[in-house]
Amino acid sequence: MADYIVGDIQGCLSGLKALLSKVDFNPLSDTLYAVGDLIGRGPDSLDTLAYLHAMGDNFQTVLGNHDLNLLAIYCGGRRAKKADKLDALIASVDFAKYCHWLRQKPLAMHITPNILLTHAGLYPNWSFAKALSLSAEISETLRGEQWQHMVKMMYGDEPSRWTDDLTGDARQRFIINAFTRMRFLENDLRLEFECKLPPRDAPRSLTPWFVVNNSTIDAQQKVVFGHWAALNGETHDERFIALDTGFVWGGHMTLLCVDSLQLIQK
Repeated sequence: MADYIVGDIQGCLSGLKALLSKVDFNPLSDTLYAVGDLIGRGPDSLDTLAYLHAMGDNFQTVLGNHDLNLLAIYCGGRRAKKADKLDALIASVDFAKYCHWLRQKPLAMHITPNILLTHAGLYPNWSFAKALSLSAEISETLRGEQWQHMVKMMYGDEPSRWTDDLTGDARQRFIINAFTRMRFLENDLRLEFECKLPPRDAPRSLTPWFVVNNSTIDAQQKVVFGHWAALNGETHDERFIALDTGFVWGGHMTLLCVDSLQLIQK
């Protein structure tokens, strides 16, 4: 029995299967976790969801921005983009089934007491407990009757800075943005959504979220995330493990063994 975490799959099923074969992954006894963005941009989004769904409880994931976008398309809040290559999935008789399945998934989860999994990262000064609590707020709505309203209103860049007194749609939008879209922060901890460059090429006024001092994370804790392919897996801080290495763009797909923290790539 082994536990693994895979970076952004984005509908690249052949790459995922090839990567899992390198560790002799057994879906009956091993568990696969994912950082989200299961679908979108790659050629096989429908078959990817079918493959992962068939694993049952041996597959777990947090939601990424592409997964949430699919839910917004389902309820009429967004139109599918040609570049996302979602036509076969949207036309499938199983489209509703897979959307309902995704609605049950959180924005953050514990893999072990010291490993937190999210799609984009952990906003500065949010502890693991805080992150899980905020994720639970979103899950409560996403699994309830008001879920369609939430996925329609989640698009937007404001509010861009967290305060504990945020309420309603503004609170939910910030939580979703922090967990699924975050890369750089302004000096006052405002989320900045335009820059997708590697940190070395970014404007000096911007700081990667994982560089901002976070006194709530100790040396033994790890935040495992995806979303930011331009990092190419580099954070220069052992507490933060970046698994999106840009397979859909011609890079690698990366797998993390939870027990050993060894990285395996395809």
